[in-house]
Amino acid sequence: MSRYITRSAVALVAAAGLAALGACNQLDVTNPNNPDAERALATPSDAENMMASYYKRWHDGLYRNLGNFEGMANIMSFQNYSDLANNCQNARFPFSGAINLNTIGNVCSGEQSRVYQVEQEVTRVASTLLHRMDEGLTLGTPGRDARYRAMGEFLRGVSLGYVALFYDSAAVISAQTDAQDPGELSYYTVVMDSAYAALDRAITAANTPGFTALDATWIPTPASMSGADFVRLIRSYRARLRANVARTPAERAAANWDAIIADAQNGITANHINITNATNGPFRTWVGQYDPPAGLWHQMPPWIIGMGDVSGTYAAWIATPVGARGAGNSAFFMVTPDLRFPQGNNRAEQQADFAMTSCEKAGQVCKRYFANRIGNDQFNSLGWGWSNYDFVRFHSWARAGDAGSSQTGGIIFMTKAEMDMLEAEGQIRKGNFSAAAALINKTRVPNGLPALVDMNNTSPVPGGANCVPKIPVSPYTVIACGNMFEAMKWEKRIETAYTHFAAWFLDSRGWGDLAKDTPLFWAVPYQDLLARGSLPNEVYSAGAGVGTAPGSAAAQSTYGW
Repeated sequence: MSRYITRSAVALVAAAGLAALGACNQLDVTNPNNPDAERALATPSDAENMMASYYKRWHDGLYRNLGNFEGMANIMSFQNYSDLANNCQNARFPFSGAINLNTIGNVCSGEQSRVYQVEQEVTRVASTLLHRMDEGLTLGTPGRDARYRAMGEFLRGVSLGYVALFYDSAAVISAQTDAQDPGELSYYTVVMDSAYAALDRAITAANTPGFTALDATWIPTPASMSGADFVRLIRSYRARLRANVARTPAERAAANWDAIIADAQNGITANHINITNATNGPFRTWVGQYDPPAGLWHQMPPWIIGMGDVSGTYAAWIATPVGARGAGNSAFFMVTPDLRFPQGNNRAEQQADFAMTSCEKAGQVCKRYFANRIGNDQFNSLGWGWSNYDFVRFHSWARAGDAGSSQTGGIIFMTKAEMDMLEAEGQIRKGNFSAAAALINKTRVPNGLPALVDMNNTSPVPGGANCVPKIPVSPYTVIACGNMFEAMKWEKRIETAYTHFAAWFLDSRGWGDLAKDTPLFWAVPYQDLLARGSLPNEVYSAGAGVGTAPGSAAAQSTYGW
């Protein structure tokens, strides 16, 4: 695979990101069309203000608008279904032979390159700002200096980390990298190791005595973050990165689960909230777009949520050939004891149990995470995507925010349940089943499902005929109650749905649950490859087929897909 990642960087403009400084920040720059770092960061306060602003820029690469591949990733992992061409969603249907096409000028190139370009910019800018401190910059107190350094290393860690999650390679820019050096492309595992090292340094800086707290100008949370608070957030991101960088089940099994468990145990103690602003950012645009009544942008396909069904509908659906699912304009209907879904034995009962209009006022908490759609069903494109269900957990935020303004106010960006399930996964892999069960039961039991009581990973979950989850098993036209590991996966999927970028894609990839031939990552964008001296015939894609990187397509899934 070496030809995909080792060509020398020969033609990039080195100061990537700094060219945007005038647009992103109110700086006194002599020539805004040709800014240079020395003038833009002339004073300590300039540097500090820039550092404080760049969490939002990191955020922009993932969450600002629809112009990235989150929609594609959600389609690929059955977290969402839409037949629309918007942002290339319908170009990523499983079972269609779709690849992450990276050919020159391809229609999806803007979406596929955005995360790479913005996060590499963040890495460059954060490194430049850290270099200023290495050269002697001080902000006047050890606490402010520590905050500056901790944020810079955090930004380097999460920007490198997110590029490593999704792309096969990237440049590792550090505070020691010359301003004119665009950096060699390194394999994603090397990039992720650099991310871990940066997060280690961020933790060290945040543990400095007298650390100056981060207020909402640094990270827009409901309350300022002390050094200890920041360390918990950093460790939570590191746990996510360590687990989710895996491309295959073998890689995920080989992850450093001791380190993941330690980070999860010492991570966030409650849901991490960001305060969004629909005008000025930070944003969470894809969630707002998915929210009903957005129509054909979104519905929950049956593949995963159907595992909660106890009525027999999912069993019949799995027994039906994929191409025949939805025949006769029949959208999927399910009955489940899981209280995160509407309760009732028919559509009328489920719609009466929970109506979206009950949580449309500012700051309201929706009774359910999912709703049985009111009005006409959607019968477009492939029948296996048709469903009666929409995701509505954040409906009140999408409609009225905290104070009546749509998509403005507090929304979950990382759940405590994610940390609990990361720890639970590690405990299962280490054979500590009692510890894992206690963590899984934290969300399982309050949501109407019986507690796990068999301390092993072979017994079916309790519930008998009404067990949740029920999963496809060989020959994959039948279903059976899942084990403890499947219970963990169910909790993690339902609790993290739409809470962070491509949540189900990352987990499903590492668990081996993506459909066969689904692309496992994105190639380095062709624009960057060409700028680094690659020839047009050396530009490659990801997935199954000609012109793709070796090993870039999923094997048959654990569910037979």
